[in-house]
Formats: sequence, C-alpha cells, structure tokens
Amino acid sequence: MITICGEGLVDLVPVEKAPMAPLQPALGGGPFNVAITASRLGARTRFLSRASIDAFGEALVARLQAEGVDTTHVQRGPEPTTLALTSIGVDGSASYTFYTEGTADRLVDPPADVTTDIACFGTCSLALEPGASRYAELLHRLAGEGTLIALDPNIREFYATDAHRAFLHSLLPDVTLLKLAEEEVDFLGETDVPVRVITRGAAGLTVETRTGLRIDVPALSVDVQDTIGAGDTIMGALLAQIAARSDGDVKPAEVIERLGAEEWRDILEYAATAAAITCSRVGAQPPTHQEVEAFRLAHRGR
Repeated sequence: MITICGEGLVDLVPVEKAPMAPLQPALGGGPFNVAITASRLGARTRFLSRASIDAFGEALVARLQAEGVDTTHVQRGPEPTTLALTSIGVDGSASYTFYTEGTADRLVDPPADVTTDIACFGTCSLALEPGASRYAELLHRLAGEGTLIALDPNIREFYATDAHRAFLHSLLPDVTLLKLAEEEVDFLGETDVPVRVITRGAAGLTVETRTGLRIDVPALSVDVQDTIGAGDTIMGALLAQIAARSDGDVKPAEVIERLGAEEWRDILEYAATAAAITCSRVGAQPPTHQEVEAFRLAHRGR
C-alpha cells in the first residue's frame, strides 16, 4: 500500500493565455495528483488528508474514489477548501498563488494506527501548521516501523524560507527517496539520503544514490499543452514502479537498496514517459499504466 499524505485543493486555471481570462476550477494539489497517478499506474493507493464538506471538498473526495484511491483516512470538516490561482507561461509552465487561511487540509490530524509500505509527504501540507507538525510526527513514526518514506518538498514562493528549509532538513534522516526539481536543489542545499531524483524539465531526469550511482535519462519530445501535474506524475510513477517491484517478502525499502543501474534507468524512463503524456494534455491528467507502456512501445528505438 502507498499512502499519500497531504492536500487536495482546487486550481483556478485560465481557460486561455490572455490577461483577465476566465478561470476554470480544476481538482489538484501535489499530493492529490500523486495519489491519482499512482492509482492509475496500478498501485494500491490511499490518501491521508482532511477535506472540506463544501462543494469543492465533495468533488475532491469523489474524484479520488472514482480513481480507485482509498479515502478511509480522509477526514472531513466545515473549513473551506484551499484554492490555487494558476498562471500559465508562454512555454506552458505553471505558477501558483495560494489561498490557505483557515482551510481544511491544514487541520489534518492523522490517526495513530496508520500503517503502510510506502508513505509520501510534501508540498503545502508540510508548510502549514498545525498539519505540518502532525505530518512530521507521522513520518518519523512510520520510518521507525520500516516504511519507505518519500519526500517531495515542491517549494512554492510563500514557503521558500529559512525556517521551512530547516524543517525539511529535520525530516531528511528518515527519508529514503527525495524528489527535487532542479531549482529546489540549491534551496535545500546539501542532502544525505539514500536516493535523490532530480527533475530537470526538458533536460530529463537524474537519479543519484548514496552508493555513488548516477543515471540520467532524457525527457521525451511531445507537443506540450502545459506542465501542470508533471512533477506529481513523476513522483507517482516512481512510487508505483517501486511498489511493483516489491511483494510480501521484499519490502519497498529493501527494493530501493537492491536496484541497479539498469533497473533505475527503466524506472526513470517509465516516469519520464508518464510525465510527457501528462504534459501533452491540458491540466493534471496522468496516464494509465497501459498508456505508458503503449507509448514506450511506439517510441522504442527512436
């Protein structure tokens, strides 16, 4: 089981690239997108969060359930849903302004009996109290029980602070897999984790391991509609691929230790393909496992 911990929110996305363009609500949030990606790629996935009972919250929970994501640990409350105002650049890149005051997801209170094979944390949920501290407690406890811990800081401008950097570093001793966008590497500084995956946009993906292994794979060329959800797709794909390589006898944390260069290359190429498909679509619409494999087959050898 993969448990994704963090927020679901509503993106307000311009319907065209023009000043003051009308805004279209779209369900999103980094952790929300990761959960849907992992589920579409065939992994047993659970979402742990708090969602509003307003119309947006109802839509978020319904979408998770429709995608096959377990919502047993999604708490509900009367607080509003977090909103993110999205701006799309001429190159398709997305930037966000967040409205988080008093919203439901930051008041999450994880149950004490959660167990899982893989747990993923990150994005706004690690920057907004009191939820951030509660997630940190859960992260440390699960790591102590042998759970593979994945972290995607997904740094946004409003929490790119020294205090947040220090908070993230306090988590790193219990993190197995750290995913960073290239521009986040300098923000976080030196990190010592078993595995670090760096996303480089059009330049592709890189994995670096504590044992000194480094693998680079290129990005795939597609007609980019926008990059919304691309990084989340990569994280979901990484987790789904690790989960697919584990079973009752070999836990995900052990899988990570055993992966060699060719296995890492295959995992990164799979993730890069999934992200390319997402970028070829409008909004965060990750592919299914069948779509990824069909795309890889069609482009093999090119």
